[in-house]
Order: sequence, then C-alpha cells, then structure tokens
Amino acid sequence: MSSTPQPSAEVATVLLYASDRLTRENIRLALGRKVARDLPVQVLEVATQAAVITALDAGGVDLAILDGEAVPGGMGLCRQLKDEIFRCPPVLVLTGRRDDAWLATWSRADGVLEHPVDPVRLPEVVAGLLRSAAATSPSR
Repeated sequence: MSSTPQPSAEVATVLLYASDRLTRENIRLALGRKVARDLPVQVLEVATQAAVITALDAGGVDLAILDGEAVPGGMGLCRQLKDEIFRCPPVLVLTGRRDDAWLATWSRADGVLEHPVDPVRLPEVVAGLLRSAAATSPSR
C-alpha cells in the first residue's frame, strides 16, 4: 500500500482589527482554525489603525476584518485602505447596526456583517471572500 502525501492546504492570513480585546477574542473564536473544511486560517490580531496599515504594507494578508465599532472606527479605515494599499486584500466590516450597512458600502468594504458575530455566518462569509479573491488574483 503506497502512501501518497496529501497536498497541504495553504493557510490564509486574516488580519483582525478591533480596539476591544473581548471583541477580537469573540471574532477569533467564531472563525476557528478553518473557515471551511479545506480552508485553514491564521488570525493576526491588531488593536490600532497604525498596526493595520503596517501589516497590510508588509504584505501576506489575505483578508482583513475591521470592526466598525472600534475606536477609531473600521469603516473610515476601510476606505483609506482601499485608496492607499496597492492590491488591497478583501475587507469585511463588522457594523453595530443593520442600518449601518450603507456606511460599509461607502467604505468600499467587500463584505459586511453586523454585531454580535454569528459563529456560523462569519466563517461562511470569510470563506466566500477568500475564495473570490483567490479566483481573481493576478498571480493565478
């Protein structure tokens, strides 16, 4: 019986920005280690906007999740990233209210969910955004 090594799934890096430690923890736990059976993720948590920009400038981030309720907020940061980061990865913005979805559209977010984070819906949306970005990536 021959043992053929299985191709290892590439781990996607998800940048998570929230100024509140508990919010970051809840989102990280909702994401888990895999957002889909074949899509493992590692979460890079940051608490400041400067850390978000530094991480995205360095590269290697496949998706950013920005808390729209963070101080300062993630929606304005999303718009800034879309304007300033070359080949900005997809951005998911978390809003405090359903009525804030229009602000996420203004910010040019690729996806929007509202707080509290749904531990079933969040991984589904993240997986969809990662797959969509991989399909349209110029390197593929």
